[in-house]
Amino acid sequence: MTDLSDYNEIPSLDLADFLSDDATRRADFVQKLGNAFTNIGFVAIRNHGLTDDLTTRLYSSAQSFFSAPDEVKKKYERPDLNGQRGYIGKGKETAKGFKVADLKEFYHVGQPEPEGDMPANVLPTEYPDFSENTLATYRILENTGKTLLRAIALYLALPETYFEDKVRNGDSILRALHYFPLDPNTTPDGAVRAAAHGDINLITLLMGASADGLEVLRRDGQWIAITALPDQIIVNVGDMLDRLTNHRLKSTIHRVVNPPREKMGTSRYSIPFFMHPRADMNLASLPDCVNGENPKLYSDMTAGEFLNERLLELGLKK
Repeated sequence: MTDLSDYNEIPSLDLADFLSDDATRRADFVQKLGNAFTNIGFVAIRNHGLTDDLTTRLYSSAQSFFSAPDEVKKKYERPDLNGQRGYIGKGKETAKGFKVADLKEFYHVGQPEPEGDMPANVLPTEYPDFSENTLATYRILENTGKTLLRAIALYLALPETYFEDKVRNGDSILRALHYFPLDPNTTPDGAVRAAAHGDINLITLLMGASADGLEVLRRDGQWIAITALPDQIIVNVGDMLDRLTNHRLKSTIHRVVNPPREKMGTSRYSIPFFMHPRADMNLASLPDCVNGENPKLYSDMTAGEFLNERLLELGLKK
């Protein structure tokens, strides 16, 4: 077993290794990715497809939208969609097991070309740059996520294309997050920007945030700070992949802590991409991940059933 003290920072990998024609480089990437997801559940990835220019434009347009008056932002609230599209205001999401809502507001963008009964996107007409940049980023990160899932499939000794049909037109979400400025004198006791939680989905792809604050819980109980370098994204295992692999790949608890008092008056922006499968994906633990030493931990359910359960727990669905 890996010494957890090895993980004072998360491993960094280059996606170009997996995409190369060199079988040794590909195999090395698969093994290192699997090791990281088995031990700490997080990894940093270079050559992920996002350009500096798009990232800069995306953050700038998100900042413009969140600076809008509340009456403008609230035009794009869609409670009937259970927080899965459009604007979700302050105090609307509470982490599982917590009583105080997170100190944030956010905007959800889903599949650019939805099929069947999947809802269409709710995009702010006053901010066309925000719409254009979020949709462009969605397409790139969805493609990067599919590539990473191919590597994960190989690590699990599954066919490389195992996840392809399961994530095609999946329920993935790009979330533009604004952790608004805080007044230390009026911030509710126990309220933080994002309380300790695991992500719901298969994997999360997170570009560097505008400020520090992200922390990851190691298995020995130590919190370690995580900051993506400018050329990296952070990728972590979500609860759905944890269930599928019977906790072989670890969905690791993480949080966004409040800044020190002297920086509480500043905003923090963060934009994760939550890679979800289609609602009908079976999350029953893979047979090869269940044995005498690792008995089955989770009940069988579909991705849609699991998502519905979590939306109720988070308070996004009533």
